[in-house]
Amino acid sequence: PFPAASTSELHPAFLQALITVALAVLCAFIYRRYRKPHFAWWAGAWGLYVVRIAAMVSFLLSSNWIWLYWHQVATGWTALALLYGALVFSRGLRWRWWHLALVLFPPAWSYVAIYRLDHFLLAAGPMVLFLSLATIWTGWVFVRYRRHVASSGATLLAVSFGLWGLHHLDYPFLRARGAWNPWGYYIDILLTLAVGAGILLLVLDELRRGLGALSALSGDLQHAGREQDVLDALLARPLTLPAVRGSALFLVDGGRARFVRGAGVYAAAQDAVPSGAGATVLARAVETGRPQVTSDWVDEPGPGRAYPYAAVLPLLRADAVIGALVLVGDARDPFTALDDRFLVALGQQVGAALENADLYRRLETRTVELARLSARMVEQHEEERRRLSRELHDETAQVFSAVKMELGVLRQAVPPPEAARLDQVLGLIDTGIRSIRSVTNDLRPSLLDDLGLLPALRSLVADCGERSGIRIGLTAPATLPALSTEAELAVFRALQEALSNVLRHAGAKSVDVGISVRQGGVLLEVRDDGRGLPPAASAELLERAGHMGLAGMRERIGALGGSVRLRGEPGAGALLEVLVPAANGDGA
Repeated sequence: PFPAASTSELHPAFLQALITVALAVLCAFIYRRYRKPHFAWWAGAWGLYVVRIAAMVSFLLSSNWIWLYWHQVATGWTALALLYGALVFSRGLRWRWWHLALVLFPPAWSYVAIYRLDHFLLAAGPMVLFLSLATIWTGWVFVRYRRHVASSGATLLAVSFGLWGLHHLDYPFLRARGAWNPWGYYIDILLTLAVGAGILLLVLDELRRGLGALSALSGDLQHAGREQDVLDALLARPLTLPAVRGSALFLVDGGRARFVRGAGVYAAAQDAVPSGAGATVLARAVETGRPQVTSDWVDEPGPGRAYPYAAVLPLLRADAVIGALVLVGDARDPFTALDDRFLVALGQQVGAALENADLYRRLETRTVELARLSARMVEQHEEERRRLSRELHDETAQVFSAVKMELGVLRQAVPPPEAARLDQVLGLIDTGIRSIRSVTNDLRPSLLDDLGLLPALRSLVADCGERSGIRIGLTAPATLPALSTEAELAVFRALQEALSNVLRHAGAKSVDVGISVRQGGVLLEVRDDGRGLPPAASAELLERAGHMGLAGMRERIGALGGSVRLRGEPGAGALLEVLVPAANGDGA
């Protein structure tokens, strides 16, 4: 009752077998490389297709009905294997016992059709319909996947399987009656090549999209310093992946994964504890340190819904799992990158970023503590200077004054020779009193407390110029913005240290001091015409070279939120710039 086979089909059948073997080897290679189960199913499907072609060739050569039977069975199983691989790819489908009924249909109906029925259309119709539905269903799987991720590979696969499913329908009417021989084989070959190209494009799409997103996340983590920035980048970047709806961070606490925060559908969640298979997958990822995926993720009391796919990426620190990043979405494997080893490396990088953020936070805390300690030490230092200045002025200077008065009285009562010697002693006492006054003024300028910053600076410039004999000019506005007591003292000490350095090291003939209002604060500029600075010198380099006065100045000004800059060239003098912020944050 069946049409006679034509030997003209042998050559295209052999060509189709060769191409199908290559496609099976390709899928097997990709599976071995990435260990994704859908590639194993596709490799098996193409292997079954090779068996189908071999059975057909055997039937053409022998006309033995057993080979036609196995041709029909292998054709049905190939369609089912391709469909099942597509469902595993898109949904992570798991085996169910009712699937066995679909597996048994091809051998059961093929036996009935070949050995029990005499009517060709009645025998071929159900099997052709089964093949067409299975193949078109496979194409529909990729149509849905393309809606979520806009994959060019999924587009080609959807079109190829759709056309192949329609192509199956012409068998009872054309190919089985010899009308399309051997062109039906060539159409199958073209569709097989299209499916192979679609699989390759699918792999390339996943690698490009997945590695691109993960590389971007890696870059975000490298540029993030604070822990808050690291968490924001870690949770926000995966949301750029197609079909990803939410990301959640879990940290290991007491051996259990504790929800920390989330983004997307988890942005407002206070907790997102998975239940059922999701909890098992999360626990397994934390226990093994390997990425895990599931299609049964249900969270409570978070968004309270199930997601078609979820992936769990362990976060590693020194080979220890410190947490996990969970992504949930509407399409398969939200990570999309094929290589699990890359995901493990990324987990290690994320863990290192979190550790660096923790170190950064602790460093900031320690820096604040050190700044507070430094400010306290400066405050105590100034308090001690104030105490010494007061004691020298109130006690030592008074003693010298009393001695001078007593010696003055004694001088009136002694003969002229002794009076001359007393005049010498009185001169030494005057020198001592001036020295004490100079020391007390250096320790704590009374003008700074009594009249303010500008008079104290003018007095300092005048005294320094008088003692050194070099020209020191001062340019300053009539008024300055309000500065804190600490800032006024810091500016005074900075000028004091700068003039001292010029006199000791610069060999300058003149110094110009400028006070101005800049950038919401007070800018002190000290420029000399001395020997300048060594090449590429800066305040930091001079500080490391042992210039502790500059170190103290930078520390004092830095604690106030200001800055210190030192510039100069050999033989061209130097310029020191000290910027101190105003008390009200502006320069008004």
